[in-house]
Amino acid sequence: MKSIYKRVLLAALLAAAGVSGFAQGMGMGGMGGPMAGPHEGMPPGMHPRDPAKMQEMMTRRLSTLKAKLKISAEQEGAWTAFTSSIRPPANLPKRPDRAEMQKLTTPERIDKMRALRAEHQAEMDKHAEALKTFYATLTPEQKKTMDAEPLRPARRGEGRGGAAKDVSPPAK
Repeated sequence: MKSIYKRVLLAALLAAAGVSGFAQGMGMGGMGGPMAGPHEGMPPGMHPRDPAKMQEMMTRRLSTLKAKLKISAEQEGAWTAFTSSIRPPANLPKRPDRAEMQKLTTPERIDKMRALRAEHQAEMDKHAEALKTFYATLTPEQKKTMDAEPLRPARRGEGRGGAAKDVSPPAK
């Protein structure tokens, strides 16, 4: 049970880090200017994610997890409640308009970013509660399977479980 709390805490910290990184791109240390393009503030080679692709990836990941957990007919209701509660809302808030943010004073920008962070934190709390409610319906064997799953899919250059692969040069 402790590992679930660690995972939820890690997810919350990652969300907070994402909001602070987002703040940098909004005139609080970003590289914006008259020549800034649509990907300004993003690392080279990175592009905004396509919501349709993200939805497809999430659906595929949930299908795989459902198969691994071997959800029974009695658990189907809890599974459906869990998966519907973790899907992003249809009216997902957009990033604030860059021009609007530049018109604000620094204290106003900070307040705006705090409000966004509070929205994101509320969403993360909702997801965490849904996960804990679903987890309580699992059998001990299913809980072991769930505990072995990473909370997010591995990214390029990472090993199973989200740990970065060793990319150090070979010893001479």
